[in-house]
Amino acid sequence: MLSAQHIKNDLRAPAFPLVTLDPNTSAWSYTNNLYDSNPSHWSDKNLPFMGVLKVDGQFYRFMGAEDVEMLTVIPNGEDKAWDGKYVTTEPAKDWSAKGFDASKWQAGKGAFGTTENESLSKTNWTTDKIWVRREVVLAEDLSNKSVYLEYSHDDDVKIYVNGIEVVNHGGTGKNKRVKLTEEVVKTLKKGKNSIAAYCFNGGANGFLDFGLLVERSDKAFFANTAKQISVDVQPMQTLYTFQCGDVELKVTFTAPVFLDNLELLSRPINYLSYEIKSPQPKEIELYFEASPNWALNLPTQESVSSSFDKNGITYLKTGSTSQKILGRTGDHVKNDWGYFYLASESAGTTAKVAPSTALRSAFALGTATDADQKDGVKQLALTKKLKVNGTAKGKVAIGYDDVYAIQYFNTNLRPYWNRKENSSIEQQFEIAFKEYDQLMAASKKFDDKFMQEYQQYGKEYAELCALAYRQSIAAHKLVEAPNGDLLWLSKENDSNGSIGTVDITYPSSPLFLIYNPELAKGLANFIFYYSESGKWQKPFPSHDIGTYPVGNGQTYGGDMPIEEGGNMLILTYAIARAEGNADYANKHWATLTTWADYLVEKGLDPENQLCTDDFAGHFAHNANLSVKAIMGIASYGHLAKMLGQNEVGTEYINKAKQMAKEWEQMAKDGDHYKLTFDKSGTWSQKYNMVWDKIFDMGIFDPKIRETEIKYYLTKQNKYGLPLDSREAYTKTDWIFWTATMADKHEDFLKFLKPVYLFMNESTTRVPMSDWIWTDRPERRGFKARAVVGGYYIKRFEDLIKKGN
Repeated sequence: MLSAQHIKNDLRAPAFPLVTLDPNTSAWSYTNNLYDSNPSHWSDKNLPFMGVLKVDGQFYRFMGAEDVEMLTVIPNGEDKAWDGKYVTTEPAKDWSAKGFDASKWQAGKGAFGTTENESLSKTNWTTDKIWVRREVVLAEDLSNKSVYLEYSHDDDVKIYVNGIEVVNHGGTGKNKRVKLTEEVVKTLKKGKNSIAAYCFNGGANGFLDFGLLVERSDKAFFANTAKQISVDVQPMQTLYTFQCGDVELKVTFTAPVFLDNLELLSRPINYLSYEIKSPQPKEIELYFEASPNWALNLPTQESVSSSFDKNGITYLKTGSTSQKILGRTGDHVKNDWGYFYLASESAGTTAKVAPSTALRSAFALGTATDADQKDGVKQLALTKKLKVNGTAKGKVAIGYDDVYAIQYFNTNLRPYWNRKENSSIEQQFEIAFKEYDQLMAASKKFDDKFMQEYQQYGKEYAELCALAYRQSIAAHKLVEAPNGDLLWLSKENDSNGSIGTVDITYPSSPLFLIYNPELAKGLANFIFYYSESGKWQKPFPSHDIGTYPVGNGQTYGGDMPIEEGGNMLILTYAIARAEGNADYANKHWATLTTWADYLVEKGLDPENQLCTDDFAGHFAHNANLSVKAIMGIASYGHLAKMLGQNEVGTEYINKAKQMAKEWEQMAKDGDHYKLTFDKSGTWSQKYNMVWDKIFDMGIFDPKIRETEIKYYLTKQNKYGLPLDSREAYTKTDWIFWTATMADKHEDFLKFLKPVYLFMNESTTRVPMSDWIWTDRPERRGFKARAVVGGYYIKRFEDLIKKGN
């Protein structure tokens, strides 16, 4: 049988995945060309990583930007508190002016935020609005410099420098930067200056912080760029092709994340491969330069870097000097413990640690590198010398050793690859280099087969799922609990930083149900343990087990009783169907029974509470949430039957059917079904009903789905189907679920194509957002989240129907 042919992905991704190790260590290209900017962490923190090819005396920068070093003038409050004045009721109209008298405002330390869940907050802010003024004293005139405002916000923000507006937008973000205009910079004189900011927190956590940076003027050595010919995102690889004079350069980023190989899945190493084709024999040099930022949360943190050789591999290593293991929790943060590595086979490799100017000068001009030079942050550089006679190939490996990965109910856990404490990061690199050829061939085979299989559901489906694969996986960390349980712990990226959130697990689960149900169990084990250990004593599941990477108990501010109860029951049944047995459910039967009975009592007409779409706020009588409760009860009934408890199974299935009939009467609103039972003229996506179709449960009348699908098609906007009648925004994962409810494939595609169009045209360049506007190509919030694993629900349905 012939192997599958390569099918190129033509989607212009909103961000291209490069390095995808885990929530705290991932890098993406936010621009169409790899050389238009440096890679970024999903939190928008800059991760400088530059690649340059030298051929025939010419330099071609093919990756990253030759950024100049940024120096802190006015520090933000992440590492050191600053003095500010604030109010939480609307002040006078001229509150942002440079000379405004804020003496009667309250004094507080920045950053300002919800201290319960935002560990970087110095002053607790719990109201919906805040106005802050910060008087700053400059030691010199900045009017002739390139000055940047660095700021963090959650949610909407306005910022003024010396009375001039420089920021005004919605959403959330940490450590964003905006270059100040010449008009603003001219006002930054020696002495007193002001920064004023307003922030609106629409729900959950609030945060506001800001400071000033200036560029250190450095000479540019690599202004000339290669010409990018193509980029192609496959499930495990992102492939670039460049032209450098008469030389063709191919660069491939590979994360060999085979979900059925847990040792490999947890190995914290990705590959950057290169292939150089030349029409003439040539001597070629490759230069890779990385920043200590890869191992820091903030570039201002102190770091220590080094190079060494071991067993034929040359390493560059960097990490923070403080090494506060598992000491930084929160949403938009990165590791600042453990160590980042860049490695290559020693033959033909030179490794250097020095300030960027010295490193670049040494490569570009052939000057000596003064590794002890004190001026500037020391960067990491690998140089490869190659003789090309036709084609030359090679690779570098990128890795991160976080030493300890997770704190789990007060026990620090090693990453899964070192759970027995019998390995080292150097041993993992040695294995990675030894297995390189095998893994590259296996990754290509997987990608080619994947694209061929998923094309049957439409080109758009295959390409979106390919982009979702590494994003969803990289939002998790794999560890083993002290009791031996597998823990596949998500981080709730760009929403609140929770660890192990159940309503992140629920939408992301189709990907893991398809490729390894053991990982689906790993999404549930910690929630079962939390309840069964007695640490969580409520008759429904917790929302989370903490704030990443510390899982010592729920930190989210409110419960989601019906949401999480339904999620866990449905997931457990989905695991049973994927495996063909209910052994996992049997292990947790008492807990599942408690949750099912809670849904029987409370689920039909939900009280005022949050659901997974918590950004929409609390509301009662939620019809879609009621559907989830009914499907949870039905799932429990079918699990009972699988376990031979026929009477129990019949009882709960009949109860679910009875509730479904009541639901139909309560939700019916002419040609569609309501958003809430008490409000006619409203509507919402009933995506939770998809399980009734997937598992052929027969709980709801199939005509309900037909009616809803027909109605939804009249409500679509250019970029997708709104979540409900309240706003023009939507959730892309739920659109995939709603689309899967459709019986006709052409209707499935009608829902999918606008999402594809959004991703292809999005002006918000971040790893795929799942919360977007449907009337314009902008995200409403969220990015880089695990929930895009929910895109796989159509494929999961197909496998269930086929009995696989």
